[in-house]
Amino acid sequence: MNDDGAEAWARRLDLEPHPEGGFYREIYRSDEIIARPALPSRFPGARPFSTSIYFLLSAGQVSRLHRLRSDEIWHLYEGGPAVLHILDPEWGYRRLVLGRDPEKQEAHQHVLRMGWWFGAELAPEAPFVLAGCTLAPGFEFADFELGRREVLRAAFPAQAAIIDRLALA
Repeated sequence: MNDDGAEAWARRLDLEPHPEGGFYREIYRSDEIIARPALPSRFPGARPFSTSIYFLLSAGQVSRLHRLRSDEIWHLYEGGPAVLHILDPEWGYRRLVLGRDPEKQEAHQHVLRMGWWFGAELAPEAPFVLAGCTLAPGFEFADFELGRREVLRAAFPAQAAIIDRLALA
């Protein structure tokens, strides 16, 4: 095994399986809390100011289509590139690439807005990607919704192939 590959990073960082696919570990959760009355109505309770995780995808893994109640920033640490697929009712489909080559329209970080459906997969040449994901207000699993294939296909029929790869049945 390569000491710089996905398995080595998963061991080194003590990552565990994530419900959307891939592996993760929370590395930061703010001690300060935003009270429920100070948050938009989409939040059912208080939230930390911010949270951050390591997130790893290796060959054959995808980040399932999901949406969140907070904006999420993806940061590239190692590996890649990774393709981020976005389904937004207002703008339709968008494709962003988390990578190191700006001449190929890749960027080291991307912002994924709250309410967007999004998922990720490795670019064909990538053996793995190690990213960081930061949310503000901070993440709670109550704010996480996995997309269902039939619902997303009805809303975004032109993206059926992406939805079939990245959504739950």
